[in-house]
Amino acid sequence: MRNFIQPGNIVTFVAGTGGVSSGDGFLYGSLFGVAVRYADGGEEFEAQVVGVFELPKNSSDIGGGEKVYWTGSACAASGSTLIGCATEAADTSASTVKVRLNGISVI
Repeated sequence: MRNFIQPGNIVTFVAGTGGVSSGDGFLYGSLFGVAVRYADGGEEFEAQVVGVFELPKNSSDIGGGEKVYWTGSACAASGSTLIGCATEAADTSASTVKVRLNGISVI
């Protein structure tokens, strides 16, 4: 195919003010990814948009297989930005949750 660009597992984003560190969750418009490397604000960086990642979580209780939402700095059991599903349960005392990213644009 002449119009194929790439598989789309990793895409290039532009870091917002304050930059981004490797492993940080990042919402770029309507697409969520996990930064592959550090980048200063305004600098391009690559982010993985599919796969399973351990991400920071707020105090909500997230069951295995349940939808996971991004709050801007952590995952939660509810919210406006769906990013994927939990691959295992994470109760209220857990500070992280394992999430299988959905790799699609979110609303």
